[in-house]
Amino acid sequence: MEDLFARLERTLNPELPTLAESQQQLLQELSINQNQPGTILHDFQTLIDFLQPNGVEVSSVNNLLPLKVLSEVNSRLSHPIETKLKRPVQKSYPYINGLYLLLRSSGIAQIRSQGKKQILVLDAATLESWSNLNPTERYFNLLEAWLIWGNNEILGEHQDSFGNLFRCIQLWPRVPDQGLNFPKYEDQHNISYYPGLHNVALLELFGLLSIKQGKPQEGKGWRITSLQRLPFGDALLQLVFPLGIRGELQDDVNVNFGKLQSHLQPLFPEWKHNLFVPKQGFTDGIYIFKVSISQAWRRIAIPAEKPLGWLAETILDAFDFDYDHLYEFSYKDRFGRIIKIGHPYMETPPFADQVQIGDLSLEPGAKMTYLYDFGDNWKFDVQLEAINPPDNKIKKAKILEVQGNAPQQYWSEDDELDEDQEDEGE
Repeated sequence: MEDLFARLERTLNPELPTLAESQQQLLQELSINQNQPGTILHDFQTLIDFLQPNGVEVSSVNNLLPLKVLSEVNSRLSHPIETKLKRPVQKSYPYINGLYLLLRSSGIAQIRSQGKKQILVLDAATLESWSNLNPTERYFNLLEAWLIWGNNEILGEHQDSFGNLFRCIQLWPRVPDQGLNFPKYEDQHNISYYPGLHNVALLELFGLLSIKQGKPQEGKGWRITSLQRLPFGDALLQLVFPLGIRGELQDDVNVNFGKLQSHLQPLFPEWKHNLFVPKQGFTDGIYIFKVSISQAWRRIAIPAEKPLGWLAETILDAFDFDYDHLYEFSYKDRFGRIIKIGHPYMETPPFADQVQIGDLSLEPGAKMTYLYDFGDNWKFDVQLEAINPPDNKIKKAKILEVQGNAPQQYWSEDDELDEDQEDEGE
């Protein structure tokens, strides 16, 4: 085990560590296909096939797969798992959870609104690009979708600033050469939280380690009895991890595949092309938003070329709020990542006065949260109802419809006195 720790320690140095000759030979001689080095390509295609042709309705908040489809998807995978849970959720099936992360972070699947329903559907243009890649290209593009772009916000979890690559590397030295055993359920709790069971499942799907499963107990989920590092995992992680330490894999707003290509292509010459995700540019038109808080709502029209800050102020006008506080818009982009756009006086960009409405890449049905006043935390639900054709008659934001009384922004002493008097009267 000392050799492994030494290798990981050397990854902190600026120079890329040299692979042992046996490791280089292992990587060069590997022929990637549907079931080698792991079953990731087979299982990923299984999930793609499951979504065809019309997609699957998902949960409204985190857009995860519903209970009614989980058992069927699980049965189709190379590593179906057994649970003894009465109402398992997507997280209860770590292989499905990991594959879902890849679907969203790759852009091959995204969420579309159909009325009040949220549907997980395949993106035709990205799927066509995927179909043109060879197995080696597919494998490494999925690896990047996981280790570089796989933000855990996609799974309804908090964003991890270190990322999945760092999580997996933290696990690696904890797995001795003879394997890491879990005699009892509670022994596997540590890996449940870090790196997370979906990352452990993906380590196996990508052929980096092997997992032995056990029989679950009543009322409990997936049972792991042991983890075993594989030689391919030792070699690949030794190559990839130093790049992350040096900041070469830093996140970008735009998803561009091929960041690892220049480093790994000498060992995998079949890697020539990458997944292409079409960029969504400016969409012109008149945007119709329905903005709700408590029992009140307002319908607002605003031209695409106006900054988001205009919408922020119009919302405040529509609900008789003042302009005295900071605010922040947040929404999920097509990859499932949470995008935040703040007041111009905030410290971190992007800022609402620099982002046009038409640059938000929102589709009708999409929702944003408008958080106003970080002390009182007023939360407005902002739903895009439609994008109408451009109209020269609408040159600024316009309040189209008003329903319900706006909540009172501030409470005065008189308001508190009136409430006390009402209580006494009762």
